[in-house]
Amino acid sequence: MNWSISFEPLISSWPLLALVLVPLALLALVGLWFRQRGGVLRFVALLALAAALFNPVFLNEEREPLKSVVALIVDRSQSQDIGDRTRQTDEALAGLQQRLGRFKQFDVRVVEAGKSEAAEERTETRLFGALEGAFRDVPPSRIGGAIMVTDGEVHDAPPGAPDFNAPLHALITGNDHEKDRRIRFENAPRFGLVGKPLDMTYRVISTENETGPVDVRVSVNGEQVAVEHATVGQAMPLQVTIPGAGRNIIELAIDREPGELTDTNNRAIALVDGIRENLRVLLVSGEPHAGERTWRNLLKSDASVDLVHFTILRPPEKQDGTPINELSLIAFPTRELFVEKIKDFDLIIFDRYQHRDVLPILYYDYISEYVEKGGALLIAAGPEYAGESSIARTPLMSALPAMPTGEVVDKAFYPRLTDLGQRHPVTRGLDGSATEPPHWSRWFRTIGVQNPQGEVVMKGADNRPLLLLDRKGEGRVGMLLSDQGWLWARGFEGGGPHVQLYRRIAHWLMKEPELEEERLTADGRGMVLEIRRQTMADDPGPAQIITPSGKTLTVKLEKSEPGVFLGSVETNEIGLFQVANGDLTALAHVGPVNAPEFSDVISTENRLKAPAEATGGSVRRLASSSALGGDVTLPSIVPVRSAGEASGSDWIGLRTTDDSVLKAVSRVPLFGGFLGLGLLLLAMGSMWYREGR
Repeated sequence: MNWSISFEPLISSWPLLALVLVPLALLALVGLWFRQRGGVLRFVALLALAAALFNPVFLNEEREPLKSVVALIVDRSQSQDIGDRTRQTDEALAGLQQRLGRFKQFDVRVVEAGKSEAAEERTETRLFGALEGAFRDVPPSRIGGAIMVTDGEVHDAPPGAPDFNAPLHALITGNDHEKDRRIRFENAPRFGLVGKPLDMTYRVISTENETGPVDVRVSVNGEQVAVEHATVGQAMPLQVTIPGAGRNIIELAIDREPGELTDTNNRAIALVDGIRENLRVLLVSGEPHAGERTWRNLLKSDASVDLVHFTILRPPEKQDGTPINELSLIAFPTRELFVEKIKDFDLIIFDRYQHRDVLPILYYDYISEYVEKGGALLIAAGPEYAGESSIARTPLMSALPAMPTGEVVDKAFYPRLTDLGQRHPVTRGLDGSATEPPHWSRWFRTIGVQNPQGEVVMKGADNRPLLLLDRKGEGRVGMLLSDQGWLWARGFEGGGPHVQLYRRIAHWLMKEPELEEERLTADGRGMVLEIRRQTMADDPGPAQIITPSGKTLTVKLEKSEPGVFLGSVETNEIGLFQVANGDLTALAHVGPVNAPEFSDVISTENRLKAPAEATGGSVRRLASSSALGGDVTLPSIVPVRSAGEASGSDWIGLRTTDDSVLKAVSRVPLFGGFLGLGLLLLAMGSMWYREGR
């Protein structure tokens, strides 16, 4: 019961109330000052009148006390799965809930943090974010405190006191004699040139302050390439050659030592995007024609290509009276290009070129050998390819995918994709190819060939081969059997995707990984492993996956478009996944690279000591024994006032609140009813009686 007094004046206007009482009070005070007869009774009557007008009321409030809110934050991050920490956490949680349940003045909120499937929340232990969420709807005066059960590796701990005025207590799992050794990259560039050495640095760290040597296995894209000898505690240099364009996975690994907590952090990953140096292309054009500059303009606009272009305008047999010193032409450096530096080129293009003794006949054999050993050759054919001077009638014929029939078909047609072309990455999804007829302009010439080899991905008039792609030895050859591509470039009848087509042809010939017909790639998106399979087959079958823990999974690949099959699987493991499909394999890293959650797994009291002590709380270990299986020792819980101590050697305190909820109010007027009227009449009657004598 809470009694209080309140005034509810009968005259609500204070000036009017003063106008009534002030003159009467002055008269009563004057009578007392001059000691007039009846002055005391007049003063008492005035007090009775004033009390009646002010109307004092006794209030009795019925209140229900509120509970203090206590947050019990339980760390369920992956580092808590190490050793005996899970058992300690479970026992501590059960014991704390039992002890807190004895106190009716506490409202306990249990929050388990670190179990989210989101990758960004699994990489770090963020207990203070969970604590803020638990107190979000609680007034500051009702916060009783917080208890954290964790290994101490908390990555969002503030340097000082948290944003509430209540004790914070931390109960640390693990033991105080843990041992671990880990490896990490000190310097790992994100980009590197393909085929060039990349300088990196790394360090092996041990809790035992070791300084001896240790073997470090270096793997690139899953294949071990070297074993380095490192010194524990020192920054070590590393040089790795980037094997290919695109994503490359550099992995460092050390053996597990006896007594180590975990070998999860005995590996370090660096993701390096391989960048190819500018590709060198040699473009040799024959006699001038309408589309001569199409290839040149395209290749010159490609920032990844260094172009060397020659146009044969003056063959050796051409003789006229023009003095040599007046010619603006230069001699064609045949020996330098096709003998001395031919290996420096990634692609050679013959654009409507014919054999006119500019190149010695032996040089065509050099070009064939260049293709066999891994080079790339493209024939952009015109009518010359069907004539007597065709380069198909030279030793180059061994590298060509089709021989001419001598026929030139001058007939309007829409270039169309073949069944293979709809699946081949060079022509798959070309802009405008999805309609019939295709949404691009017509061409008007096709060069006839016989016995085509390789893959016919586009067809021309009368379903004749238009675009051939073939492999010769270690190299590649392409043949475009029309010189009408310039019509697309000039916008004839709306034009067509000449840039898209020509660039894909050139980059496929130069072995761009993304344009491989048979390709398996995998990538991690958050905590989802995504698999992409490019194939010319109708069904590549399922993909087999080996997780970082060694489990084996099978994922079905679904067709997303012609030649492309996709699959995905959600996982709760962070690390390297091995994916296989047929003869192809791929590696992918799921989750953050070198996540802080595993960078340091030794349980510690240091990270939470500052915020706990700033609130009057404490940090202590649950198990005093350094051996696994040690008993969990919980401190006693004591309710304390806001100004009292909040921790001791074997107890922890939680604040109680003075807040309450008003349920009902009882009113007792002092001058209400017959009692008030009787007192007022008694005072007035006494005054009248005294004045009448």
